[in-house]
Amino acid sequence: MAHIRPFNAVRYSPDLAQDLSRLIAPPYDVLNEQGKAALQSRHPNNIVTVDLPHLPPKTVGPDSVYEQANSTLQSWLATNILAKSPRPAFYPYMQTYEHNERAFHRRGFFGLVRLSPFGAGEVVPHEKTHAEPIQDRLKLMRFTRTQLSPIFGLFNDPKNEVTNLLYHNISRPILSATLDGVRNDLWAVPDAEVGTKVIDLFGHKPVYIADGHHRYTTALNYQDEIRQQLGGKVPDAHPANWCLFSLVSMQDPGLLILPTHRLIGGLRSFNAALLAVSIKDHFDMTEVPLGSDGIAEFAHTTLPKLPAHTFGLFDGSTRKLYKLHLKDPSVLKPLEPDKSDAWRRLDAAILHRYLLDEVIRPRFSPGHDPVVSYTADPDEIAPQVDGSRYQIALMLQSTPLHTLEELGRHGEVMPQKSTYFYPKLATGMVINPL
Repeated sequence: MAHIRPFNAVRYSPDLAQDLSRLIAPPYDVLNEQGKAALQSRHPNNIVTVDLPHLPPKTVGPDSVYEQANSTLQSWLATNILAKSPRPAFYPYMQTYEHNERAFHRRGFFGLVRLSPFGAGEVVPHEKTHAEPIQDRLKLMRFTRTQLSPIFGLFNDPKNEVTNLLYHNISRPILSATLDGVRNDLWAVPDAEVGTKVIDLFGHKPVYIADGHHRYTTALNYQDEIRQQLGGKVPDAHPANWCLFSLVSMQDPGLLILPTHRLIGGLRSFNAALLAVSIKDHFDMTEVPLGSDGIAEFAHTTLPKLPAHTFGLFDGSTRKLYKLHLKDPSVLKPLEPDKSDAWRRLDAAILHRYLLDEVIRPRFSPGHDPVVSYTADPDEIAPQVDGSRYQIALMLQSTPLHTLEELGRHGEVMPQKSTYFYPKLATGMVINPL
C-alpha cells in the first residue's frame, strides 16, 4: 500500500505573500491562450509561465519552450522569488468555497507519495491516460527537474484522524490566496514527531487518484528514465521515486464531486418521442416542466434529489426538458459481460455504452459518431444546446465516491469525465524539486 513522507517544498518568498493571489494558477490543462495571458497580466512571476510553456495544453512543444521554462524557474530561484524550505514538512492545505449557496472547507495536506505502477494496489487510477499530454509533461519535468502541479489523491480515513492531527495546533496560515472565488490557505508542519504520527496513522492505505492521472504517469516515466540512466536501479532515497500529492480524506465533509454533463451534436434529426419508444424497455421517460431558472435549476437542485440512475435530457430545438429513469440496472450486462457490476452501474457507462452507442447514434446519427462535449456548469447548457451546434444535452447525477474503491478492486477505470472534484487544486502553493 501507499507510503508517504514530508518534503522540503519550494514556495513563493514571504516577501511576495501579499501578491500570492496574483501568482498562483489553475491546473494547466484547464487553460487556453486567453486564460494564460490573463494570469500573466496579473503578475510577471505567475507560475503559469513555467507550468504551461506550450499551448494548447496537452500538446507537445519544441525543446526551446521547455528550456525557457527552466530558465525562468532558475532565475526565480536565484533571485529569491521562489525559495526552498530548510526543513521537511507536511503542508496542511485548505480550500474554502461556496456551492449552491453553501460554504465548504476542504481540508487536505501536501506530501510526497512513493511511486508505484498502476495495478500494484498502492496508487489506484480511475481514468485512462493518453500519450501526448504525458509527453508534454515529461519534457517539462526533464528540463525543470521539478514537479510543479500536485496530483489530487484520496485516502480512506473514517475518523479523519490524519487530517485532525495535522490541523490540531495550526494558527494563522503562512500563505493565503484567492483564485476564481476559492480561498487557498497553507500551513507548514515541520515537527518530526507529528510527521511520524501522520505517517503511522496513514499506515499503508491505498491512494486513489481523483485528478492528475497524466501527471502521475509522467512521474512514472521520469522514474523509468532515471532508472535507465543509473543502470537499472533508482536508489531508495532518490527524489524520482516520489510524487507530489494533495491528499484529502474520503470522509472530509468539504469533499464535493460534481457531475460532468454531456452536450451532444452532429445529430441529423432528434425526436424525443422516438427516443422514448426506443428506450422504453429500460427507461421511463417523462417531460419535466422548466422552472423559472430553467435548466440550471433542474441540474443544480432537482436532479440530485431524484432516484439513483436518473438522467436529464434537454432538447435544444423544442426547448423541452425530460427525465429518464433507469428501470433495468442490468441494461449493460449483455453489452459488457466482462465488466464488473460496479462498472456496469456507473451512470456515465450507461449513458455512453447504451444511450449513445446503442440508441442515439444508430437512430439519430447513422453513419458517424455524434459530437460529445463536456461541461460541469449547468448555466452553459441552455445557451450552447440550441439545435445547431449541439442538439441535446444529457445531464447526470454525481458519481458516488465509493465507486472509486469498488472499481479499484477490479482494476477497472471509468469512462472519460465520470467525476469532477470541485474545486480544482491551485498550482503554485508548493513545488517539489527533483
